[in-house]
Amino acid sequence: MLRGREDETSVVDRLLADCRAGRSGSLLLTGEPGIGKTALLEYAAAQAGDLRILRGTGIESEAHLPFAGLHLVLRAALDRADALPAPQARALRGAFGLAAAEPGDRMLVGLAVLSLLAEFADGGSVLCLVDDAQWLDRASAEALLFAARRLDAEGIALIIAARDGFLAPGVATLPLSGLTAPAAAELLADHATPLSPADRYRVLAEAQGNPLALLELPAAFAAGRPAAGEALPLPDTVQAAFLDQVRLLPEPTRRLVLVAAAEDTGDRGVVLRAATALGCRPADLVPAETAGLLQVDNRSIRFRHPLVRSAVYQAAPVSLRFVVHTALAEALDQPVDADRRAWHHAVVADGPDEQVAGELESTALRAAARSGYAAASAAYQRAAELTGPGPDSARRLVLAAEAAAEEGDLDRMEALAGALVSAGPALSVRADRVRATAAFHRGALTTARRLLTEAAPSAEPETAVHLLLDAVHAAWYLGEREIADTVERLDAAAPAAPEPIAHVAGLLSEVARAAIGLPLRRPLADRIADARRTGFGGPHDTILVGATSLQSAGHDTEAHQVADELLVQCRKNGQLGRTPPVLLCAARAAVFFGRHAEAGDQAAEALQLARELGHRQWIAEANGVLAYLAAAAGDEDRCHAYADEALAAPEPGTPAPGLSWAHWALALLDLGLARWESALTRLTALRTGPMRHQLPGLRGVPDLVEAAARLGKPDLAAEPVERLVGWAARADQPWISAHVHRCRALLAPDSAAAELYEEALRGHPGDRPFERARTALLYGEWLRRMRRKSAARTHLREAFETFRRLDAVPWAERARAELDATGEVVTEPVAGALAALTPQERKIVRLAARGLSNRDIAAQLFLSARTVGYHLYKAFPKLGITARTELPTLELG
Repeated sequence: MLRGREDETSVVDRLLADCRAGRSGSLLLTGEPGIGKTALLEYAAAQAGDLRILRGTGIESEAHLPFAGLHLVLRAALDRADALPAPQARALRGAFGLAAAEPGDRMLVGLAVLSLLAEFADGGSVLCLVDDAQWLDRASAEALLFAARRLDAEGIALIIAARDGFLAPGVATLPLSGLTAPAAAELLADHATPLSPADRYRVLAEAQGNPLALLELPAAFAAGRPAAGEALPLPDTVQAAFLDQVRLLPEPTRRLVLVAAAEDTGDRGVVLRAATALGCRPADLVPAETAGLLQVDNRSIRFRHPLVRSAVYQAAPVSLRFVVHTALAEALDQPVDADRRAWHHAVVADGPDEQVAGELESTALRAAARSGYAAASAAYQRAAELTGPGPDSARRLVLAAEAAAEEGDLDRMEALAGALVSAGPALSVRADRVRATAAFHRGALTTARRLLTEAAPSAEPETAVHLLLDAVHAAWYLGEREIADTVERLDAAAPAAPEPIAHVAGLLSEVARAAIGLPLRRPLADRIADARRTGFGGPHDTILVGATSLQSAGHDTEAHQVADELLVQCRKNGQLGRTPPVLLCAARAAVFFGRHAEAGDQAAEALQLARELGHRQWIAEANGVLAYLAAAAGDEDRCHAYADEALAAPEPGTPAPGLSWAHWALALLDLGLARWESALTRLTALRTGPMRHQLPGLRGVPDLVEAAARLGKPDLAAEPVERLVGWAARADQPWISAHVHRCRALLAPDSAAAELYEEALRGHPGDRPFERARTALLYGEWLRRMRRKSAARTHLREAFETFRRLDAVPWAERARAELDATGEVVTEPVAGALAALTPQERKIVRLAARGLSNRDIAAQLFLSARTVGYHLYKAFPKLGITARTELPTLELG
């Protein structure tokens, strides 16, 4: 029985009940040391007799070893690793040092954790308990939280306990506070030796409801009553109570306990070998076991509570700690122990020591190979501290900053890069790139561009071009003047770079010049052909530059293909850190092709990942795309909510990254609801504003022309149409020419409009249903006004059916109203086949319709196969089907 924890145990009970019913969930218990987090975990374990249980505890001295904590949690389930998809299995084994590590995004390990937990459930249910998560190494914590946020229908309950300050976004949190006065008094009466009234009052006052203090402080009073005025803040008081128990142990036992406190993994053999060198024997463990401080079995030595470990280690003289770490380093004499040995040597080193620094650098390399970038950064930084002043120290500090950049730790990136006092040109360039990356992710685009352009002249040719490509990206969100200046620098640097990257630079330069109205230096088609021939540069970032450049150039089909291939690569390799911009590129392509449900799923996934990673740039852009899709659906509340987030500028004095998409979205909403004046105002601001060079500025011209024509203001459309005509000539894409014809039809006299509308419909590709339906709607409306009702019905029916299928509600209602006006009554519901499905169900159904297995779908969507099966089971009745083979027959756009 847990005194005073009825509310908390009821939360745990509900989580376990859901788990038994096949529903997964996660819970974070937080609170100060000794507040009862471990007791609640024990309660959960006691109530889970019919569940499989996995358990692990973070250990403070292991916080620098990547995936050490995760291994402790999952070791009982590792025999299921063979059942995982091959990339996940390789990532997990590489993380644990069970196989050669491969480069890859650290989040792939998180997906492997999710899959392994589902496999361990084996049709039943699993309870996973993690204590002292604040001591987990960062790689382990990220992998566990990644899995926790994606638990769904596997029958898994994950309960994590951590001290205050442990961050777990997306996980339900249950903060624990002190027990009430009655519950504290009952707990003290249940467990404490008899105390005088005065001592009892003091224990209750000092403990402030902390259960561990209530249990431990009476022993301190029994050993010798503290004098009045000696009360300490609670954690120190509890640690003092533990130390009183330790001080009663024989001297050899105290030394052995200190060795155990300084050891990384609880390995009994290592502890005993090191302790032997300090004059201890195995029998010296007995007094510590008898006192209940240690728990010993054939393989491990564990402290009863982490505060025992902390108290013992922190109270020991520094000189004695050094002796213990030296003994542990000597006891770790096998090759497999190299990382732990290096860190013990590093604790002892107090000045330049190249041998230890070299060991730490090797440790960092191994950690980075396992995607343990936080551990790699810490090892590089300590290696730099142990290196005498000079180039090696600067190089290791830059490596520490770059590893922090891979980890996404913006504060650490900036601190490490800023610590470089003097370094050669090459190292300074690398440090500036780290600073620029941090600035970009924080939304400080002006700073990012300045750092990149200032660093480029000192860099090697290929590196300089990479820096300037990033600088153009930052300038794209600042304005035309910044773009022109950065493109000029890129043009000057590109000829000296190797051919693949030079061609990507040439393509981006030409696209940027066209967007801001500068004359082209070569035909855009030639630039695209050169970049295509060399694979858009090869690396991930340059391929993405190619895909986004193709979108700006109007080559949507090829851009979509490149983005889809890149997205498959990201999913296959679990590269979540690189996935948001690729998802957004694919989502934009889906928008342009009228595949609104698919675009919404991709943009929503990009938003979720960007929030997890703290990428403010992609958060804004994802909200902009989602605002546009909400506008197309006529959902005014969601459109404004997304637009508000897209318009939040992270850097004062600069445009918001999502500004152009937000304005386009709000204008489309107005158009759909026939608010012509408001639409024209927004579109005019977009056309003349600082972000007019971005995609919505040009692609929104047909919307502006429609609004101007509705209001009888054709003069406001003349210049935008000419701009659209110029784009059509440069791009040579039929769909742009179709837009030109539609715009001219809206502005033409009645004698010429019909032929222009017909030309527009002939030019619209079949893979752009939304835009074709808008043309059909406009043409149908014109035909009805011309009293050609029979001809109007044909086009209005086509428009209505398309809008209905796309769930474009206001547009479907407009088409329905026009059909009613022709005398044709429409009774079909507006909602399409996928309207009843959740976003997760839609994504899974689409992939299943393409023939992917549950396991393949799980790997792509970062879910477990069991969750995929659950969602298909829920989706089939909504779709009115009973078998997977029926999916390809549905309209799943």
